[in-house]
Amino acid sequence: MSADASEEEVKLLRAVGHPVRRAVLKAMRGEEEISPRELSERLEVRLSNLAYHVRVLAECEAITLVRTRPVRGSTQHFYRFAIEAEWPYGVLGLSPPPASGE
Repeated sequence: MSADASEEEVKLLRAVGHPVRRAVLKAMRGEEEISPRELSERLEVRLSNLAYHVRVLAECEAITLVRTRPVRGSTQHFYRFAIEAEWPYGVLGLSPPPASGE
């Protein structure tokens, strides 16, 4: 990240600094879509706690909402991993996606 990081990059850096959010992003990588409930079960984190972290990640555009579905008087949300910058992959311990055209 450059010394003159944008506000969006700073938000993303703060977001990936939390261990639960890093775990969420790692679990989401490679998934077409996943709900907070599914993530909660997979990561063994209370749904209310996980939902907070998902909101933080959505606000900094690390994940994106892809669809919703009504479920028993509520709405289930489904998200997709959406980080495009390369630098967060090192923080997450993930390999960056291949460059376009590879």
